[in-house]
Parts: sequence; structure tokens; C-alpha cells
Amino acid sequence: MATDPGNTGIRRLIKASGYSMQGLAAAFRHETAFRQELAITVLLLPLALWLGQTGPERALLIAVWMLVPLFELMNSAIEAVVDRIGPEQHELSGRAKDIGSAAVLVALVNAAVVWLLILVF
Repeated sequence: MATDPGNTGIRRLIKASGYSMQGLAAAFRHETAFRQELAITVLLLPLALWLGQTGPERALLIAVWMLVPLFELMNSAIEAVVDRIGPEQHELSGRAKDIGSAAVLVALVNAAVVWLLILVF
């Protein structure tokens, strides 16, 4: 793929930021799980700042939670690409979707374990 020679520096950053915002808007519009995770994020971020005893604890509580919507975005991207290929059932398509979903689950378990370790023990 050829790149636009005038698309460098700050212009490239502006365009890339625009594409990123379009991706976030699309995820919000089309992905229920992403909207749910954003709602939880609105609750958990202030809670992390309040419950964390130190700066590193607060940062860790926030960072491990932010992995959840991050992996949800990646899972949604995988699902969109698989669905774009076609509606027919295929073992590899199912595997790709299942693995993407598993990544979200691992992020959720990771966040829960870290929150428990910091806040309870």
C-alpha cells in the first residue's frame, strides 16, 4: 500500500487521532459490552483513586481495569473482520472469536484478582 508523502508529522497524528475517535465511536454505537464496560469504568476510576492507599496502588487499580475495555475493543475488531468474511460457520472463524472473547475474560479475571489483592489483603 502506498502512503501519501504529505501525510507525515503532525498531519499524520491528526488523521490517526481522527481514525481512533471513529473507532471508539463505532465501538460505543455497535458494541453493548463496550458500553457496559465504559459505564463500569466511570464508577471504578474514581473508586480506584479513593480506595488506593498510594500512587502506585491507584495506578495499578486503574491500569488493570483499563485492560478490560482495551481487550474488548480488540475482540470487537476480530469479530468484525470475521463477520466481514462471511456468515457461514467455519472452525477457524469460531476459534478466532472464542479466543478474542477469552482475552476479555482473562482481563476481567486479572482485574478482579488485582483489585482483591490490593483492597482486601
